[in-house]
Amino acid sequence: MRTVFGSMDLERTLTSREEINTQLRIVLDDATGKWGIRVTRVEIKAIDPPATIKEAMEKQMRAERDKRAVILHAEGERQSKILTAEGTRQQEILVSQGDQQAAILRADGEAIATFTHQIVKAFPRLNVVISNAGIMRAVNLLANPVDLADAEATVATNLLGPIRLNAGLLPHLRSQPEAAILNISSGLAFIPRADTPTYNATKAAIHSYSQSLRFQLRNTSVRVHELVPPYVQTELMGARQAVDPRAMPLADFIEETRWILDSKPNVEEVLVEKVLPLRHAEKGDYPAVFRAFNERFATSH
Repeated sequence: MRTVFGSMDLERTLTSREEINTQLRIVLDDATGKWGIRVTRVEIKAIDPPATIKEAMEKQMRAERDKRAVILHAEGERQSKILTAEGTRQQEILVSQGDQQAAILRADGEAIATFTHQIVKAFPRLNVVISNAGIMRAVNLLANPVDLADAEATVATNLLGPIRLNAGLLPHLRSQPEAAILNISSGLAFIPRADTPTYNATKAAIHSYSQSLRFQLRNTSVRVHELVPPYVQTELMGARQAVDPRAMPLADFIEETRWILDSKPNVEEVLVEKVLPLRHAEKGDYPAVFRAFNERFATSH
């Protein structure tokens, strides 16, 4: 037992009982084998360290959990930065041609002008803008008080970000022989998911904004497309969504989207087959569809 326990640190000793049982069984079985005795099972019933050790372990485990939470949060936020409500809101967008990237779009007009000038200078033939930054978080509207930080960040990233970016780049896009803006809304713009109310609202607003922008640009060289994704296997709401069998595989979504854009270059709304029930829900029994749709997600939590 000293040999087995001595090869482990304290945390592993307290949390790996099955591993300890297996190792002890192997050692005992080896020692008793020469007498024809086979040990088939060893079970450590309990490991009870002193109170001081328990307290130290609890502190260590709390610190480790906090560390992991910070790492997971940072990973989930890697595609966009939260814009604060302190007057210095900023949004990180990715604009690439080849392997190059342009980083932060700030909320004030002067920063937008600087950003767009730099982008146009670096990519003078830029003629496509895809507003892909987005965050989606569950919000408990019954909380007291409601935490508005997530809601404000969602509005700033999902709605104000594309509006500001398009406003800054439109003069350049209109000077191109052909240009396109691809705004990304969601099937949730048409059937809202009750646990993500702010996200749904921003995507409904993007839908409305895209229609208005398209009409105002109707006599220019700039086309406005609206991509309407269904529930897709991404990490938008965490790793669990990426493997949810109810979600559309990401590769299938990309392939079908590319096919639609290739075969219908002037399409206004890019609708894969999986999103059609959400997009056209208002043509049927909308209250029943809304209730069934949200009960499906409510029962999965």
